[in-house]
Amino acid sequence: MPCRNLVFILGDQLSPSISSLDGFDPEQDMVLMCEVAEETTYVRHHKKKLVFILSAMRHFADELVGRGLDVRYVRLDDRGNSGSFTGELLRAIADLKPRKIIITEAGEWRVMEAVARWPDQIGLPVEVRTDGRFLCSREAFRQWAAGRRELTMEFFYRDIRRRTGLLMQGGAPVGGRWNFDAENRKPAEPDLFRPKHLEFSPDAVTLAVMALVARRFKNHMGSVDGFAFAVTRTDAEHVADAFMTDFLPGFGNTQDAMLKGDPFLNHSLLSFYINVGLLDPMALCSAAERAYLEGRAPLNAVEGFIRQIIGWREYVRGVYWLFMPDYAGRNFFAAERRLPAFFWTGETDMACLSTVIGETIANAYAHHIQRLMVVGNFAMLTGLDPKAVHQWYLEVYADAFEWVELPNVIGMSQFADGGLLGSKPYAASGAYVGRMSDYCEGCRYDVRRKTGEGACPFNALYWDFLDRNADKLSGNRRLAQTYATWRRMTEDQRQDYRQSARAFLVKLDAGKRI
Repeated sequence: MPCRNLVFILGDQLSPSISSLDGFDPEQDMVLMCEVAEETTYVRHHKKKLVFILSAMRHFADELVGRGLDVRYVRLDDRGNSGSFTGELLRAIADLKPRKIIITEAGEWRVMEAVARWPDQIGLPVEVRTDGRFLCSREAFRQWAAGRRELTMEFFYRDIRRRTGLLMQGGAPVGGRWNFDAENRKPAEPDLFRPKHLEFSPDAVTLAVMALVARRFKNHMGSVDGFAFAVTRTDAEHVADAFMTDFLPGFGNTQDAMLKGDPFLNHSLLSFYINVGLLDPMALCSAAERAYLEGRAPLNAVEGFIRQIIGWREYVRGVYWLFMPDYAGRNFFAAERRLPAFFWTGETDMACLSTVIGETIANAYAHHIQRLMVVGNFAMLTGLDPKAVHQWYLEVYADAFEWVELPNVIGMSQFADGGLLGSKPYAASGAYVGRMSDYCEGCRYDVRRKTGEGACPFNALYWDFLDRNADKLSGNRRLAQTYATWRRMTEDQRQDYRQSARAFLVKLDAGKRI
């Protein structure tokens, strides 16, 4: 039977309030959702990431049906599945004869490029609607950025705070400061009494998806075993409620900390659910604000959590759409080294990398400091190809969609955009890892040794990175003191750092265990 509008809903648009459903008429309209090979294999997504997204999609389709909507749902292993969004749209059009296609703007550039071709390919009008789940539209960010010499996130964040009124008293920030990040850099201690993060037993839908993924994606990272993500809106809301009660009070202090055997600490584990649409970001910010106003969480924790969502998350999306598609190819340091094999196995004697990558393989997750200051720091200091690093991050983390992951890797983690997003490279020696984690305890490398056999590789790599990129970085005012320290060293000291770094990189390139 012909339908009036065919509403195409993507796998990260699992929100009943998604703009494409505005005005939906159950008597005349139909939803199209599809699992396609093109989306599951354009990078080799972690098995748990695939299980999460596909199961969440199937549960969302059931939710829509329960609300009285007619849904055409194509499963990955359905006979006749064309393997692409465009192919499935053409099949649906042939069957349903719709008058118009409606879709909310896709989050990723390559998908929007495909959507832009649809009118010519299908011969029907295609209405692309703004994604109202974000506070700042693409056009609004473009206007904010116009004429600015620097796109400083802090100023963007303050504008959003003023607009939303979150943690504001009139025109001033609560507590007299916009940012309490300086109070969020304390190391953590093992805590047997720390509450456990919620886990969910797979239901029949998820078990079917787990079997599909295990069978079809054998060469992808990780295992489906132990999958315990929320895949429904109700369960995701339970995770959010538990975070506000159990973890938000301690979130700020330990936000940058890392502990072996405790990969989640007080982190929210909400990014998965926000990024696919199971949770509303503004509602989460309001809940965190209430926790502060009611005395259930300190200001530094609440401000830090809110800043990650309405500040950083909105900001990196704006940067992504402002500078794509060229942004993905930026390579300020001309780094070309291939990713070492241990990025997929965790088999290295560097305890910090072994721990973080091992936890990533197990969980499809690592928190932001593990991503930035352990894996990302190593990748930048050793000169790994930033595009390959970006692809790895996109593959291995269950919350990674290109619009949020790419600027975080190319801009913040690898400084491959030359400072467009960050004011200086996030480079650090082993001292940072030793201060913020317990990873160095028992490591084959001694974090206190600067050079030579048995010294922490981060120490020599840090100074060698600064030395070989001095022509590009020495004029950076935030690195002035660092370069002054380098110049005060004796030539023998500088040579020790260079030679130790060179010896390490030779072993790395030879594929030897490091």
